[in-house]
Parts: sequence; C-alpha cells; structure tokens
Amino acid sequence: MIIVIDNGYATRASSAATQNQVAPGRGQGGSSAFEEVLIKEIIPMTDASFRTIADSQHRAMAGLSMGANQTIQITMNNLDKFAWIGAFSGTSNYPNTTVIDPSTFQNGKYNDGAAVNKQVKLFWIGLGTKEPDPFPASVGAFKNMLDKQGIRYVYYESPNTAHEWLTWRRSLYQFAQLLFK
Repeated sequence: MIIVIDNGYATRASSAATQNQVAPGRGQGGSSAFEEVLIKEIIPMTDASFRTIADSQHRAMAGLSMGANQTIQITMNNLDKFAWIGAFSGTSNYPNTTVIDPSTFQNGKYNDGAAVNKQVKLFWIGLGTKEPDPFPASVGAFKNMLDKQGIRYVYYESPNTAHEWLTWRRSLYQFAQLLFK
C-alpha cells in the first residue's frame, strides 16, 4: 500500500484571489482546483514513480472533515480512477441537512444506484457520536439519499468522540480493514 497525502488546499492563480486574500481551498477553484491537481498531477506522478496497479480497483481515496467532502466529490467525478471511498466526519452535502435530490445532487451522480454499486467496491462513512451540529444531520441526509437510491455503504460511529483525531483514528482503523479484505 502506498499512502499519498496532500493538504487539499489547491487554488487557481488569479489576481482576485490574491487581492482579496481568499482562504486556500475556499475561493478560486476550491475542491475543483484540488481535483485537477490530484487527477492531473499527483496520481500520474505516483503511478510513474512507484510500482502501482493504475486502475480504479486498486485505488482508494479517504479524507476527514473538509477532506471527506472533497473525497466524495472527487471520487464520484472520477469513478474510472477510484473504487474505494472513505469519508471520515463529513459528506459532500455539508453543511446542508435537508433532503437530497439524487437527480440534481452532484450532477446526478447518485441517480442510478445500481451503476454506482457496480463501480464502487466500498463506500465508507464514519462519524463520532458526539460530533457537533450540523455534522450528524448532514451525514444523516446523505445516508438517507444513499438508502433511497439503494447504494451500498458501510457506516461506522466512533463512540463518545467528536470532530477530533480519536474519531478519525478509529475510522481509519475500521476503514483500512475493509480495504484489504
């Protein structure tokens, strides 16, 4: 296993972002800028530098909090590159807690649950039982959408932990075991 970690705060160069001092990853480009860096630079560099099996069946992506949001967005946009998804304390609808319409959410990526199930080997979601609002309701809305669409996922709750390292350490422990089953 090769673990590649990037900070996820990619931005696109622009005079507006520089002048307004937009927080990295929140302004010009946001997740889409990070997605571009990951898909066009990080993955090709990793595949060229190491003996990888360069296909979706042998590639996972996981993230915590904002990284969970990025993970779900990026993997669902690139199912040809990822079949294993891990979201620790977050989902791609955060901070929204309302019912998700799968026909419009993320450009309809969840509209065909059977197709998602064929491409995704593991869709893993973890959360601490003491996470602050709106995390529980946001994750709950996302899980309800997956249930409605018949999309398989594994859900884990870390007992008595919040939006913190212990939640994410326990989540990684649970997630990693399923990657190598």
